[in-house]
Order: sequence, then structure tokens, then C-alpha cells
Amino acid sequence: MTMAPTPNRADTSTVHLDDRLLAGGLADVRWALLDPLHAGARSLVVDVSRVQDLPDAVVAVLVSAHRICRARCGAVVLRGAAPRTEQLLRRTGLWRVLVAEPALAVA
Repeated sequence: MTMAPTPNRADTSTVHLDDRLLAGGLADVRWALLDPLHAGARSLVVDVSRVQDLPDAVVAVLVSAHRICRARCGAVVLRGAAPRTEQLLRRTGLWRVLVAEPALAVA
């Protein structure tokens, strides 16, 4: 479980979510996702490759993060989303605002 953001560039932070963090409650997830934005990040990469299923409340936090990023000309990227999560994004139309990308290959 990694809660601390990993800076990629000066304006982008990466947050790694996993099922253990999600089980800890929404407050922990909200803190992990919004803290880098409150610190000034313009874009947020959320690695969800270790998440089985994104609860609706977490999706709502992602939409809040998207609003902050959009106001800064940034974006929220979901990295490594499970097929079920990608289906959720398509069903709800959120694929237009939350960019999905494949998980990074580990060498």
C-alpha cells in the first residue's frame, strides 16, 4: 500500500491504490488522491492495477480530482484499470474525463 504521491514531473503526481487502502475507508483514499492536488500538482496518475473493483465513492473522488486538474489544464489518468473498471467508465460516460491507460510493463 502506497499512500505517498510519487512525483513524475513537477506538475504530475502518481498515486498507487490497492484493495487494502480501499478497505481502510474513504477518508484514506480521499487523502491519498487529493493531497497531491492540494500541494499544487496539475495532473494526477492513479495506478489502479492492484484494485479489483472501484467503489462508487472512489469514482466520485476521482471526479472531484478531475475538476481540480481540469481547472489547472491537467488531467486524471487511471493506469492499469481492470476490465470491470473500464466498463464502468464507458457505462457512465466517465471515459471522456478520466483517461485510462494500460499498466506499465515491469522489466
